[in-house]
Amino acid sequence: MLTSAQQVLNEVKAMPPTPLMPAFFIGHGSPINAIIDNQFTQDLAKSTRNLPSPNAIMVVSAHWLTKGTFISVNKFPKAIYDFGGFPNALYDIKYEPIGSPEYALQVKTLLDQSHNIQTSDMMGLDHGAWSILRHMYPKANMPVFQLSIDVTQPAKYHYDLMKQLAAFRKKGLMIVGSGNIVHNLGRVNWNNPTAGPYDWTFEFDAYVERNLQTGNHLALVDYLKAGQCANLSVPSNEHYLPMLYVLGIQEKNEQLKFIHHSFDMGSISMRSFLLQG
Repeated sequence: MLTSAQQVLNEVKAMPPTPLMPAFFIGHGSPINAIIDNQFTQDLAKSTRNLPSPNAIMVVSAHWLTKGTFISVNKFPKAIYDFGGFPNALYDIKYEPIGSPEYALQVKTLLDQSHNIQTSDMMGLDHGAWSILRHMYPKANMPVFQLSIDVTQPAKYHYDLMKQLAAFRKKGLMIVGSGNIVHNLGRVNWNNPTAGPYDWTFEFDAYVERNLQTGNHLALVDYLKAGQCANLSVPSNEHYLPMLYVLGIQEKNEQLKFIHHSFDMGSISMRSFLLQG
């Protein structure tokens, strides 16, 4: 008798094949990027041009943190305004794609063979998701659902979790990680938003860049071995972890292309990249 996971694998194999879906890691930065025109948002808009259209998008965002791993099966996820102190125009934005319970439940069933995945039918789209998708897919015409980050687990858990989902990329699922490689709000230069990076910001961002280019995932999972620059750049790892979710599905010899690189307020790296076979 087939296990439910094996049944889902068979169902996935039986789905019409698609081109290998690209995967993204986006350094999303401030929520205000949802409504402004700058080099970052222009690069986001360009990033999806000439790419195959996904059947659905799964987002792993730094802003859905849980104890245990959850997946959203909400049929109609709404934008969540999980921030404060911004212009009213930001709260007026509506980004309301449909969800994809079908893909979400298939993902859950596969992951359940090694992890206990719970469902949420109430989760909308946090700003780590909708603020970037608004530029990448402004018509909100792609189904979207989210996978949470279990804050109780070490970095390797998050990297390993995704390996089981590689087959979905050939069945129309695009995976997007949304966070920041360097994210230290305690050291932000609020008085000069265009300030250049601190030395340690630049050092850790360069460390990550080198290991992304060489495919050294182990060094990125064990990022604290980079020393003090890692401790300062990743004081808490919820913004760093979405990158590991994307690297977990990178195929051998798959091209990694940087689509944007800049620094904000001294202590935030906006480095973003695309995986494309």
